[in-house]
Amino acid sequence: MGSVSNKPDVRNLGELRAAGYISRTLREELRHNLLEALAAGRDPWPGMHGFGMTVLPQLERAIIAGHDIVLLGERGQGKTRLLRTLVGLLDEWSPVVADTELWEDPLAPITDPTRERIAREGDALPIEWRHRSERYVEKLSTPDTSVADMIGDVDPMRVAEGRRMGDPETIHYGLVPRANRGIVALNELPDLAERIQVALLNVMEERDIQIRGYVLRLPLDVLVLASANPEDYTNRGRIITPLKDRFGAEIRTHYPVELADEIEVVRQESDLTADVPQPLMELLARFTRELRASDAVNQASGVSARVAIAGAETVAAAARRRVAVRGLDDDDDGGEAVARLVDVDAAVDVLRGKIEFEPGEEGRESELLRYLLRSATIDVVRDLFRGVDMAPLVEAFDGDLTLTTGADVTAAEFLEALPELSEPGLYDEIAGRAGARTAGQRAGAIELALEGLYLSRRLSKETGDGAAVYG
Repeated sequence: MGSVSNKPDVRNLGELRAAGYISRTLREELRHNLLEALAAGRDPWPGMHGFGMTVLPQLERAIIAGHDIVLLGERGQGKTRLLRTLVGLLDEWSPVVADTELWEDPLAPITDPTRERIAREGDALPIEWRHRSERYVEKLSTPDTSVADMIGDVDPMRVAEGRRMGDPETIHYGLVPRANRGIVALNELPDLAERIQVALLNVMEERDIQIRGYVLRLPLDVLVLASANPEDYTNRGRIITPLKDRFGAEIRTHYPVELADEIEVVRQESDLTADVPQPLMELLARFTRELRASDAVNQASGVSARVAIAGAETVAAAARRRVAVRGLDDDDDGGEAVARLVDVDAAVDVLRGKIEFEPGEEGRESELLRYLLRSATIDVVRDLFRGVDMAPLVEAFDGDLTLTTGADVTAAEFLEALPELSEPGLYDEIAGRAGARTAGQRAGAIELALEGLYLSRRLSKETGDGAAVYG
């Protein structure tokens, strides 16, 4: 696609024509670039995981057909990210007539003043170049949004200068006209007031705008995208039927079907301050999926991918705090913080606010979260250590021996306190199953194995004051 530094060195209309520029509508541009990417085997949707066989083919067909699009899905399904990814299908640079409010194409102007300029100045007409990042406009739909915000209004200052009321130059254009030759994305569309939805009807069908009784025949070249919650869009009557009818494509998004896609989303979107090993990432992803399957959680509101993302970031922060408190010589042989299972408890406490529970579950939220976390942990341990004989580790706890871990127990302290085994290679096998390469990762793998033994009732565990004692 190129970089911002590759701006064309064409400065007027004559040079643009000499360079062989061909005017295309926005839909033709998107269609051409998408088909070109597909034919070349390039991924038009970088960073989108879990949609390859479902959402993306539908989206590609809608773009090729030139349709306005609405994405329906619960929160945290990647709708906004998907909308923003469409920017990559635009030409990197597009020419516009200099000093125009509506970013008009030099070979296809839409306002009379610009046509007059072209007739008057000819090939000397100044040209500017607009980067594709400037051709995407995103608006969070809120009830206080006005018609002036979206479409425009009469500018009293221009009227005061002596222009007549019917003159298009008295108009202060809103967000949609100013997105001409670009993409307008309306997040949470049903939250727009009905009068604003009505104002969008002509823009999406007839491609003209009406402001205070004046109809301006502006053939706006915009692609309207929207996102909405399915319940708001289809059941509550919060979007007017004629506006629904204007969207050519209604596409349902979903949470990742495959566990690997869920983990990849968390990896991609989280900003981690410490190393979070793969088994813990899988644990957080499985925990999120347990929440989505629980009858105690309001599934109409959805369980966002942000639950696992925030969990990963909190787990990493807990590990980073431990290194700060205890010093930089333990967790990773060189000081890098490494998250362990003990840090996951810190994440559970802060995730309650991101989940809506069903009525009647008040007061049981923490209990429910920890129960589902245990279920996810069992699944991770079962997959990770399937076929490993843990009997030597169980036998090492002879009734008197205990092992303490906790949020402030370093990896070095934990590893040093491990009991000697009759099968000395067991610790290496446990670490190898988890892909552990450092002291911190090794401690995390063994800690996870101990938790699995506790959950399968082969060891006991007592907790309190941020510590856990296995015995």
